[in-house]
Amino acid sequence: MENNMVDNLVNSIKKRNITCIVCPQGCNLEVWYNNDVISEIKGYTCKRGLDYGWAESTNPTRMLTTTVRIEGGELPVMPVKSEKPIPKELLLESMDIINKIKLKAPIKSGEVILENILDTGVSIVATRDM
Repeated sequence: MENNMVDNLVNSIKKRNITCIVCPQGCNLEVWYNNDVISEIKGYTCKRGLDYGWAESTNPTRMLTTTVRIEGGELPVMPVKSEKPIPKELLLESMDIINKIKLKAPIKSGEVILENILDTGVSIVATRDM
């Protein structure tokens, strides 16, 4: 009976290693879970590292940078990015939508190319004039 309790406890505790990317120090974070709930974060040397560990473990987001086809520009594609980070799990679906866009020059840097991608509240904007 006692061994079964120990096995259940060991199986409910898990660890995930993450490298913090907030600053050049690159702390190696250990995120400890108990029954899939964060119980502790170790290895950070500043509050930003702790915040990054929580954010990356609960709702990972990324900036989306890519290109969009354009007609009448100096080049056949122009660079665009998301205004803010979007949920990591929406990146591929966002790219499917962005890859269908074809713009016509002229476009100004900062101009909104696509509003509220996938109901995230985040717009895709041009990052150069073309």
